[in-house]
Amino acid sequence: MLKIVLGLIVVLIAGVLILASMKPDVFRVERQASIKAPPEKVFAQIHQFKACAAWSPWEKKDPAMQRIYGAATTGKGATYGWNGNNNVGQGSMEITDAVAPSKIELKLDFVKPMEGHNTVVFTLTPQGEMTQVSWVMQGPTPFIGKIFHVFMDMDKMVGGDFEQGLANLKASADRKSTRLNPVT
Repeated sequence: MLKIVLGLIVVLIAGVLILASMKPDVFRVERQASIKAPPEKVFAQIHQFKACAAWSPWEKKDPAMQRIYGAATTGKGATYGWNGNNNVGQGSMEITDAVAPSKIELKLDFVKPMEGHNTVVFTLTPQGEMTQVSWVMQGPTPFIGKIFHVFMDMDKMVGGDFEQGLANLKASADRKSTRLNPVT
């Protein structure tokens, strides 16, 4: 009986490893939203790390997280770090490229709960009175990450946070846009 149980365990482990080996070497999560505000207004909320607290989906997951701002909090070279509970983990990001008002690229490094090194790109495209915002995160998937992906769908796991963040960004941009252009 013990040999059968051990044999099943070996087959299960082998099956997981085979499935993991078939996973892609990179992952990509993308969400989009249309925001009724000019690209400049949306850009300012993403480009300024201290302004991100108004729309970041992770702020509500751990309001007590420690935030560490670099000497520059806006523009290329600006840095931001955080250390929070299990819902937000620990990590840092740096703006590596910023083309006002159309693109912001970030280097995103996670320390906890899992080490990861990813790229985040926000692309803002004007469409009449609206701005189409695309939020993309992508990065390498080492073999241990591939094993994790056998059991968890990265797109579902992070995509919901992106959707919430974009909804928050939309609400924040709409509020700021209304304040800047009061109805008479």
